[in-house]
Amino acid sequence: MNWDEKDNALEKTFVFQDFVEAFGFMTRVALLAEQRNHHPDWHNVYNRVTIRLNTHDAGSTVTDKDRELAAAIDRLFS
Repeated sequence: MNWDEKDNALEKTFVFQDFVEAFGFMTRVALLAEQRNHHPDWHNVYNRVTIRLNTHDAGSTVTDKDRELAAAIDRLFS
C-alpha cells in the first residue's frame, strides 16, 4: 500500500486514460465504501482521482478501517 499519511488522513492520487475510466473507478469505489459504511473525501479532475481517508468517528484520524478500505481500493485499481 503506497498511500501517503499526512494531516491525519491517508491520501493517494490515481491516474487514468480519460474521464470515463476515472469515473468508472469512482463508481466502483463508491460501492465498496457504501458496503463498509465508510465514505472517502475525494476530488476528480478529468483523468485524476485523489482520495483521502480518515475516520471521523475516531476523531478524524487514520484507523484500521481506513487502511482496509485503502487496500480494497488498491485491489480495484490493479
